Amino acid sequence: MRRPGPSIGEKVIFETPLLCGRFVRRYKRFFADIVLASGEEITAHTPNTGTMLTCTEPDSRAYVSLSDNPKRKLKYTWEIAEAGGVLVGVHTGRANGLAQEAVEAGVIPELSGYESLRREVKYGRNSRIDLLLESPRCPPCYVEVKNVTLGRGGRALFPDAVTARGTKHLNELMDVVARGERAAMLFVVQREDCRVMEPADDIDPLYGRTLREAAAAGVELLAYRARVSPRELRLERPLPVVLP
Repeated sequence: MRRPGPSIGEKVIFETPLLCGRFVRRYKRFFADIVLASGEEITAHTPNTGTMLTCTEPDSRAYVSLSDNPKRKLKYTWEIAEAGGVLVGVHTGRANGLAQEAVEAGVIPELSGYESLRREVKYGRNSRIDLLLESPRCPPCYVEVKNVTLGRGGRALFPDAVTARGTKHLNELMDVVARGERAAMLFVVQREDCRVMEPADDIDPLYGRTLREAAAAGVELLAYRARVSPRELRLERPLPVVLP
């Protein structure tokens, strides 16, 4: 699936320039009040179901995109937060786009060699796999993608809240391996201050245990760090996945 010419597929480039402001508060999970540089206070959609630990410090920088879709209730979307001076991509959906583009550009060697890629394919127990890689020469590869925003002391950590859904996905990936096909968990770390990827055992011990079970069962654990800027997101480098 590698494209000819320059390898640019690992990027997500924002269609319109992001607007910079200062974070005020997040509430009802999907709403955030932000004061733009112009002084206007806006409410932005927050496409992230986690707690966004470390990413909601009052008066920290926040970058939003602006949509001209008249059907949207909120025309602004919170894309990037600031945590300890580091920019963090908080838009969960961007991780799936980054993963797809990176696979298609051939920049994730562990997931190369497939001829087709499909997204949101039904599988398991009423679930949809983020990426399904297929080729007539080998078994399909089921790839679950998780966006990682939490960082502590150079470690990227997932999840930032208890996630029954995430644990369910791990069990379904183990079922994929058990029937002789390939499964991978891909953590997209959207912050540049992390050197390793680990489960956040103190936040969700069950997820941590299940992740270790999945690794022992043959589910491949991958992590790639993204460079985050108001112009683009780019998968930059792999990170080791550590299971302490």
